[in-house]
Amino acid sequence: MSLESTVPSEVQLGCDELSRRLGEACLARGVRVTTAESCTGGGVASAITAIAGSSAYFETGYVTYSNAAKQRLLGVSNVTLETHGAVSEATVREMVAGACRDSGAELGVAVSGIAGPEGGSAEKPVGTVWFAWGDERDQHVRCLRLPGDRQGVRELAVSVALAGLIELLSQSGPEA
Repeated sequence: MSLESTVPSEVQLGCDELSRRLGEACLARGVRVTTAESCTGGGVASAITAIAGSSAYFETGYVTYSNAAKQRLLGVSNVTLETHGAVSEATVREMVAGACRDSGAELGVAVSGIAGPEGGSAEKPVGTVWFAWGDERDQHVRCLRLPGDRQGVRELAVSVALAGLIELLSQSGPEA
C-alpha cells in the first residue's frame, strides 16, 4: 500500500464552500449523492446537509463504524474485511457501491480510516484514510496519510471527501 501525503488544494476552501459547490454541481447535473462513512462518523453527510435545499440532491447517508454495520447496511463482504481490513481499498470500494445500490444515488463517497490517537500500525499508521468516489460499477480510490489529532484527521477527511465528489462531477462535463 502506498500512502499519499498530498492533500488536494481544494480542501483549503473549507467544508462550507465545498458543500456549496457540491450542491451547485449536483443541481446542475441532476445528480443525487450518498455517503458511506466510518471514521468521519457522519461528518460528510452533515456538511452536505448544512446547505439549504440539499434535500434536492441528498437523501441517504450511512454511518457504518463497525464491521458488522458495513456488512449489514452496505453489503461489504466478510472476506473483504478479514482479508484486507476495514481501512482498505477493497472495503471503501464495496462501501460506496453498496451505498449507491441501496440509496439509488448516482454518485457516492466512502471514507474509512484510522483517526487515532490509537489503532494505528506500522502498515496503517494513525491518519491513514481510504476514500472511494463513484457508483456501483466504477470507483475512484485514494489513500492519504492525513496530519493532525483525531479531530483534525476527521475534519480534513470530510473536506477531502467533498472535494473528490466535486472533482468527479466536474469530469462528467457541464451537464450529465
